[in-house]
Amino acid sequence: MTAEPVTVQSPKHPMHALTTYELMRYRRELEHALKALPEQAAVRELLRSKLAEVLAEEDSRTQIADQAR
Repeated sequence: MTAEPVTVQSPKHPMHALTTYELMRYRRELEHALKALPEQAAVRELLRSKLAEVLAEEDSRTQIADQAR
């Protein structure tokens, strides 16, 4: 079994400036990278941290949308 390198491109803009689609795509890339990496990989903590930021931004947007209703 050959392992393909896992790459996640950092967004070109700050998290708050990403479109919903860009944010969703970035989240999906992070999730796939985390699934592909072995548990002991040192970079997992960095990816988890970035994923937490994305989830927090998505949650914030959901709360704002709910308050607007």
